[in-house]
Amino acid sequence: MKINAKTKLCVVIGDPVEDSLSPQIHNAGYESLGIDDQFVYAACQISAPDLADFVAGARAMGIRGICCKMPHKLEIMRYLDEIDPVAEAVGAVNTVVNDNGHLKGYNTDWIGITEPLEAITSLQGKKVALLGAGGAARAAAYGVTKRGAELTIYNRTLEKAELLAAQVGGTARSIDDAESIKSMDIIINTTSVGVPLSHNETPLPKEFITEKHIVFDAVYASGYTRLLNEAQEQGAQIIPGTEMLLHQGMEQFRLFTGQNAPENAMRKAFMAALDTRENT
Repeated sequence: MKINAKTKLCVVIGDPVEDSLSPQIHNAGYESLGIDDQFVYAACQISAPDLADFVAGARAMGIRGICCKMPHKLEIMRYLDEIDPVAEAVGAVNTVVNDNGHLKGYNTDWIGITEPLEAITSLQGKKVALLGAGGAARAAAYGVTKRGAELTIYNRTLEKAELLAAQVGGTARSIDDAESIKSMDIIINTTSVGVPLSHNETPLPKEFITEKHIVFDAVYASGYTRLLNEAQEQGAQIIPGTEMLLHQGMEQFRLFTGQNAPENAMRKAFMAALDTRENT
């Protein structure tokens, strides 16, 4: 280990947080670039009542970067000095950068959606079906509409879909109207349906998926969800949720270190850690 008195600390916070793979991913990136004497990444279990105290402590300790898992992505905004306009638009902060005591909040979740998609196709003018209307859906909705896609949000509670659609400029439909998804170009699942893999559940009937679709499941695991397996059977292109986590983390890495993230090293560490977690 190359940690010394000058090494800057970055942390992921959540409740729970023990399932986070961010420490393995980021520390592998530091080591790959030879900056593991400058940065180290750890995890902190922080309950909601302790969040204000944690932020004060992070400011006092000079913690360089904070990655926020649920349930802190909304509440932490109250304690920051500045919020990036994108995070304001998304309505959530998943990344905090500490510059000499000035805490600024960002959102990188939307990049975790758009980067993998744009590696396959331009989003401009594409018809996107978004399943879900929660926190991950907000980031996805912002990202695809920002890139020029036509968004339709499908959710069990139509009112939630309508509220999100009004905020980002999309259309809302009940998940019971899912047959209309056949005419879409891209399907993004941000619901929790599909976890754990052993339950073998899917948010969308197989017959609504065609070979013309790109199917992105934000659920991440070492294997494919039923949604992705059935999409492959239908001939669709698929993107697993591991891509979302990796790409949003790579943007956090850049914000924390000022350097471009080493994708191959971080991807290798991520998949190894995921396999270990799911096989123990």
